[in-house]
Amino acid sequence: MWHFRLWDVHDVAVFLSVTLCVCHLTAAISISSSQRNLIRSVQEDVFFSVDVTCSGVPTIQWTFMSGAESRSIGTWQPGAFPNISVAYGSRVTACDNGSLGLSDLRLQDGGYYVVSVQDPAGNSRDVGFVLKVNEVLYEDLQYLSVTALALMVVAGLLMLTVWLLHKACRKIQASRRRRQMPEHDATELQPL
Repeated sequence: MWHFRLWDVHDVAVFLSVTLCVCHLTAAISISSSQRNLIRSVQEDVFFSVDVTCSGVPTIQWTFMSGAESRSIGTWQPGAFPNISVAYGSRVTACDNGSLGLSDLRLQDGGYYVVSVQDPAGNSRDVGFVLKVNEVLYEDLQYLSVTALALMVVAGLLMLTVWLLHKACRKIQASRRRRQMPEHDATELQPL
């Protein structure tokens, strides 16, 4: 008689080890983002969209880096009140999924943004974003168009003034010619 065993004790131990390892890997920190290079203009808003998953309640921290400068934007846990730095104040919107909104952009807001996620066990993961902030060119164009319009109005007024002065000068010359001419001309017409 054949005794056919499907599972050996050793096989069960290996299966459980692999299952625990896979479960541990799936419980690791995961940060996903659709777009990491962002370009915005001054006074616009930007939204750094991320989706954080980890085992337990994560601690989320956003940091800004530009050149030699590094400053903390804020730290929070999902469902808790965010601790936003005074430098960013009311310009920051913190989301429970780890996303960060920054409104009313300034030129100096351009640089690198890093989100750091730490799980309760102390493991952490970082993801970086690049934000380029452009100057608003339409304000310069608006200034130039208003200046050009003002110069055209001034040029039109100057042309009108010159035309009126020219007309007045011709009338004055015509009246002087009339005064210089004798009133009665003693010329006689001779018959042919």
